[in-house]
Amino acid sequence: MLERNVIRVCANVYWVGAKDWNRRIFDALIPLPRGTSYNAYLIIGSEGKALIDTVNPGFENELEGKICSLINPKEIDYIIMNHAEPDHAGAIPHIMGISPKSRLVTTARGSKMAQIYYHVPQDRIKVVADNEIINLGDKTLRFIDAPMLHWPETMFTYLEEDGVLFPCDFFGAHIAGEIYSDEVKDLIVHVQRYWGEIMMPYRTMAQRALDKISGLNIKIIAPSHGPIHRKPEIILSAYRRWAAGETRHKATIVYVSMWGSTGAMVNQMAETLMLEGVEVALHNLVVADIGELAKDLVDSRAVIVGAPTVLGGAHPLAIY
Repeated sequence: MLERNVIRVCANVYWVGAKDWNRRIFDALIPLPRGTSYNAYLIIGSEGKALIDTVNPGFENELEGKICSLINPKEIDYIIMNHAEPDHAGAIPHIMGISPKSRLVTTARGSKMAQIYYHVPQDRIKVVADNEIINLGDKTLRFIDAPMLHWPETMFTYLEEDGVLFPCDFFGAHIAGEIYSDEVKDLIVHVQRYWGEIMMPYRTMAQRALDKISGLNIKIIAPSHGPIHRKPEIILSAYRRWAAGETRHKATIVYVSMWGSTGAMVNQMAETLMLEGVEVALHNLVVADIGELAKDLVDSRAVIVGAPTVLGGAHPLAIY
């Protein structure tokens, strides 16, 4: 019987991931006001079955239950590790334990990580090169090397017949709610925030990846965090702008004020800029949401930092 929370993405492709409604911090740094999701996808081909990514530790049984509502886990031939970070790969040992014939598919760098982090035997790993394919009968998986998005081993998986791109963290968002992006009213806020938090430092690599996938007939983008994009041009267009470094007539001001003096200065500066028609985002680092700050940095043309001195140097919060 199909589990209630299993979602059909397209013909014989299912979302079998988990939603973490209660998680409020990521990487001990990034606030998660709407939680997050760990998206995994089961592809059932006529001659083979593949699981794209897994889930965060603690959600293994939920993932297993969803898989079991579709197939016997022993039928899984391949587990695709697009990214070795634990929120996507942490359940690999569990799933490989219940799918004895399965092999882990990853890049050469990913192979080393899987052996070290998850103790996957080398003889159960299949290393794939850029543009290599695996045939599942009526489903063909093509692997696209996409390093440093945002770890060295990252890759994308493209399901050719259905035009589905599985890019793991790329095109993601930290949302535990809606399954499809066109159902998220404030989508651009969340994807811009995510880009600023995670992908913006890797703009050059992001541009290369966007160029590599530009010739694909992408109908659906299914990332491993947040909603699935069934209108992919919206997120593709946004990523192209951000990767190109496009900005708006906007300034982001970040500051710390110990006794109010720096605060008074930046407030006056903000008022002056707004009178000149400049959009201003003001963030007091004592209480700032780092994710909101990162979001504003994405499309700002100017960044202004205000800080008092502490022990002869800038305030520690401003230095960070």
